[in-house]
Amino acid sequence: MALLPLNEALSNMLAQLPQPTETETLSLNNCTNRVLAQDIISPINVPSFDNSAMDGYAIKFADLEKFTAFNIAGKSFAGKPFEGETQAGECVRIMTGAMIPTGCDAVIMQEETEQAGENQIRFTNEIKLGQNIRRVGEDVAKGNLVLAKGSLLNVASLPLLASLGIAEVEVFKRTKVAILSTGDELVSVGKLLAAGQIYDTNRFAVRLMLEKLNCEILDFGILPDDPKIFEETFMKAQQAADVLITSGGVSVGEADFTKDVLEKLGEIAFWKIAMKPGKPFAFGFLGNEGEKQTIFFGLPGNPVSALVTFYQLVQPALSQLAGLNADYLANLMPKMTACAATNLKKAVGRQDFQRGFYFINEQGELMVKPVGQQGSHIFSAFYESNCFIVLEAERGNVQVGEKVTIQPFNGLLK
Repeated sequence: MALLPLNEALSNMLAQLPQPTETETLSLNNCTNRVLAQDIISPINVPSFDNSAMDGYAIKFADLEKFTAFNIAGKSFAGKPFEGETQAGECVRIMTGAMIPTGCDAVIMQEETEQAGENQIRFTNEIKLGQNIRRVGEDVAKGNLVLAKGSLLNVASLPLLASLGIAEVEVFKRTKVAILSTGDELVSVGKLLAAGQIYDTNRFAVRLMLEKLNCEILDFGILPDDPKIFEETFMKAQQAADVLITSGGVSVGEADFTKDVLEKLGEIAFWKIAMKPGKPFAFGFLGNEGEKQTIFFGLPGNPVSALVTFYQLVQPALSQLAGLNADYLANLMPKMTACAATNLKKAVGRQDFQRGFYFINEQGELMVKPVGQQGSHIFSAFYESNCFIVLEAERGNVQVGEKVTIQPFNGLLK
């Protein structure tokens, strides 16, 4: 079977994923990192009244032609506006955020004034009509689209909704994701290792990333190398979850049962990607026609391969399943061009994702260098990395100074 190019695998996979339909209504306090299932139209203007951008004095601009000193008629505080209307030659002491008094059309900041007499003020700088006034609807106009369906609700967007007086919104339900690892050699973190055993870091790493993606996690633990247990567990996951993510068991070893069980209980859409690390990645569905179908992602067993394939393939898939809109998905994993600060080893044939560190040199150029050894079992290099160095499948070794594509880590790995 020919290896599938990564871009082709990703586009084919995303095209087969269903759109989310189930929603729930939550208060803003419970909406962090949830995805909007409705368009939000502003019910009010923000600000809802003209207000001052400065501590200072509000005046009628036309009075500047007749008066050089102004009587202070009163004060306007935030929440306690000046009542009435100023007369000719009068100004109002005003605080930041306070309502502009009726008839006033400019605010002079406090630092540009001086005393002209008892209860009088003089202005020391040039004044422009409308200066230092925040207008009605300047931030958000009533009836305008504020947030589109599919927007991520976070620290930037939730306070915006709060400023509109919106207390609750409709969001898509979280994706239920079952996770498990496979292999007799694996031991859960915290237990003692026997001869030939290793800690199950893949399931731990996958869980951390799923938490950042705000999925509902169902942990099925570690499966021993027993095809009967594989089949029973896969059937339970099919009924309980929207997605099943496994680690290991998708290669070609004698104990790699995942592919066989998946073919029996469902279908494999593709298996083996032309990428390094991460070739033995599987995508498919549990459940046959007429049954509940659960989406399946089979990650490789090597820790670096598992993380890279999750980042490059599972992350965009889960983001789409969550209901995030096209604009968000298009900017999920941005790329940039940098200069290689060192030579890079690369064999022609597969798209390569090397762990790297990008930086700005003294000449202001964006540079990148590899971090540590690049083997699929060397996980420690991630700690000091801040990007992937993405090398094209047809490309060979890279020399110092050559241009390369880099993919800065997004919030999933930070």
